[in-house]
Amino acid sequence: MGLSAAQLQTCLDALASDHPPVAQALAQHGYPEPRLRPRGAGTMMRAIVAQQVSTKAAASIWNRLEAACGGDMDDLTRVAATPFDVLRSAGLSGQKASYVHALAEAVATGRIDFAALPEDDEEAIALLSSIRGIGRWSAEIYLLFAEGRADVFPAGDLALQVQLGRLLGEAARPTEKRARQLAEPMRPHRGALSIFLWHNYNIVAL
Repeated sequence: MGLSAAQLQTCLDALASDHPPVAQALAQHGYPEPRLRPRGAGTMMRAIVAQQVSTKAAASIWNRLEAACGGDMDDLTRVAATPFDVLRSAGLSGQKASYVHALAEAVATGRIDFAALPEDDEEAIALLSSIRGIGRWSAEIYLLFAEGRADVFPAGDLALQVQLGRLLGEAARPTEKRARQLAEPMRPHRGALSIFLWHNYNIVAL
């Protein structure tokens, strides 16, 4: 599971004490709600299914995918053995079907164990990113939302870049490289910072 409400509050209070822009935004917008996801391959597979489609469409495809795979998406051996065309018939693109197969095969063969990912964040990101269809952003999102890794910072996220730039008075939206540089002084609480930035971005967008 991800960072709890209590953990978010503790981390953000620590950031606010050292960084006035965080303190000001916290006073203005309050604490964010936790973003909690179950640990395991199912959460990563849902992320693959949800790429570039609406929430409603992703839910519909997921339900059809469950039916196509025998109703148990936690049985990765069965998912890996499900024919490619059957996955396509559930609504997946050919590319996503190959990604689902790659993830299921990695787990079914023991190459990836979601219950025992490396404790080092960069090692865990590298391992997850070695699976076809999982990039650094997806790996970071998984580690933050499903494992509650306190210092994971998905700097490639557009909304995060926009809001970090606003928070710190950047003239333009920071690049991924620049966003990492700006967030470096926020260690070891960059996970809480990420959730806080998304929270602020959504409020400002209303």
